[in-house]
Amino acid sequence: MALIAKLSFLLQHFPYASQLPTTRWNGKDKTVLVVNVSSCCTRTTSASNDKLSLEESVGNSLKERVELLWIIILELMVLLHLGFINGVSQCPLVTPLVQRRSHKASRHLRFIAQSIPSRTQRIMEGISVSGEVGGAGGAYSYNALKKLDQLWSGICSAQTVVQEPQQIVSSIRGIFDADDKAVDTFDVLVCGGTLGIFIATALSSKGLRVGIVERNILKGREQEWNISRKELFELVEAGVLVEDDIEEATAMKFNPNRCGFEGKGEIWVEDILNLGVSPAKLIEIVKKRFISLGGVVFEGYSVSSICIYEDAAVLQLAEGDILSSRLIIDAMGNFSPVVKQIRCGRKPDGVCLVVGSCARGFKDNSTSDVIYSSSSVKKVGTSEAQYFWEAFPAGSGPMDRTTYMFTYVNPQPGSPKLEELLEEYWDLMPHYQGVSLENLEILRVIYGIFPTYRDSPLPAAFNRVLQFGDASGIQSPVSFGGFGSLTRHLQRLVTGIYEAINEDFLDSYNLSLLNPYMPNLSASWLFQRAMSARQQSNVSPDFITELLYVNFQSMQRLGDPVLRPFLQDVVQFVPLAKTLGLVMLTKPQLLPSIFKQVGIPVLLDWSGHFFMLGYYTFLSTFADPVIRPLLSSFPSKMNYEWKRRLEAWKYGAGLDYKR
Repeated sequence: MALIAKLSFLLQHFPYASQLPTTRWNGKDKTVLVVNVSSCCTRTTSASNDKLSLEESVGNSLKERVELLWIIILELMVLLHLGFINGVSQCPLVTPLVQRRSHKASRHLRFIAQSIPSRTQRIMEGISVSGEVGGAGGAYSYNALKKLDQLWSGICSAQTVVQEPQQIVSSIRGIFDADDKAVDTFDVLVCGGTLGIFIATALSSKGLRVGIVERNILKGREQEWNISRKELFELVEAGVLVEDDIEEATAMKFNPNRCGFEGKGEIWVEDILNLGVSPAKLIEIVKKRFISLGGVVFEGYSVSSICIYEDAAVLQLAEGDILSSRLIIDAMGNFSPVVKQIRCGRKPDGVCLVVGSCARGFKDNSTSDVIYSSSSVKKVGTSEAQYFWEAFPAGSGPMDRTTYMFTYVNPQPGSPKLEELLEEYWDLMPHYQGVSLENLEILRVIYGIFPTYRDSPLPAAFNRVLQFGDASGIQSPVSFGGFGSLTRHLQRLVTGIYEAINEDFLDSYNLSLLNPYMPNLSASWLFQRAMSARQQSNVSPDFITELLYVNFQSMQRLGDPVLRPFLQDVVQFVPLAKTLGLVMLTKPQLLPSIFKQVGIPVLLDWSGHFFMLGYYTFLSTFADPVIRPLLSSFPSKMNYEWKRRLEAWKYGAGLDYKR
């Protein structure tokens, strides 16, 4: 049968296929090819409407195709001499010539199959990407997708260390001598502008001289960020925006918002991630404010090295320029070269893979999905994945809608690639949204890799260098993209950085107090593990969806004070304890499967963080009111340290959440 398939495939792409007796045409655009061998074997191949031209698909001369056809005929002649005795094939000796030509035919056919573009490639190459920018999620092209898949394959390699990282940061004893160098001096330099522009502007508003180094043009991508209004208002309190800017940057508002679980049920909430903010408009507004405050933007410049002296951090740019600063903020995202150096190229503990698109043609487009869980675990290549979905109306048009499909995986050989997930996405998204793919105009294809580490946030490893945003790991391990966590922590970080610069507390110890241990963030690791499909876990294929639905049902019964913080990635001790208690009382039969799914060691580790979550809640509730009035009497260094501790208790317990 494999040989018959080869012959069918070859004849379908043969330049004179219409003249062969084994071929007949059906309809205007579709070809149905029927090949009969010994009147008992039939193979039918249908070419799609959007197939490549015959010359592009096969890529061989007519002479080569005739030779290939002759090789396959020789194979058929061998097969026709087969005899069958008691159901066992007796094959005569095949000559070396036939073997060589058969292998050549197989190689030709494999090459042809590989040269036919995937559906993802055809869709993406049909979309204009002239506006593509850098930053998280800023690349939409097919070439960028293939590069990211190569990077992902490297992460999934069997080694514990993915690659020996380049040494970007080095410490040098002594004082920096800038007399013989053309050096521009700053209080703060921010490397990475897409999210770095927010902290740079906030620090500029406090009177510091701040510069931004961005390897691309500093502008936002087209794809909107989804956030709640109260989270966005944190930027106003930090001095980054004025209230009117929020309205100008908001492209879309929508309600209600669904949490759905296929085959189980759904829960509806209001005002959760219900704003679609245009990054292009938002960053343009903030950039203008930053420049008006005296900020300097170095666009098209890349970081080459950072030298740490006793009195300064010196940034060497790849273009040859030298910049000096009292503090460097690393806002270069998940794949920051400085973070790679600090983590010694270690593989992430978990990864969220995201694919999706923004498309036009959705008639029912007034609500959003905060989360929608597919019914069961699905096989992808050699691995398994549990798919989750998000969907939001887009501001580019009344029928435009963004849909994301994401999954949590352990980076290991055999993990699904982004292109494989996109192929799944094109099949599953129409069913999820109740539309036909043929009726949609794909505007953008979205994809991303979001690595997470257990030891997050990342403490400062060098004097005068601090990680910020995704580079610091401050975002929840179950979220993709750190804009929401940025808004929540921005005011805290700006206040702390300003005090550290004023008091010259810029050593690694004091900077690490700005990215402290947070038990609510560490406790979220259990959720990512529970939502990750595991091979040989011996649980039901729909267990993850069942577990999520039971938890959301319990949170809904307990009310908004429990449900709403969780939906915005804020974990608190009392709501979490209530939810877990209610789940154990109402669904005790789930407990054995939970142990199988996450494992005893993970549960024991999580128990420690859960205890610390309760401890931080106690300290912030009862110890903070006693200590805070005494701060003004403390020496400056002691005052700085205790302020950071009080902040760590509050934010680490999730008590910064505002209803």
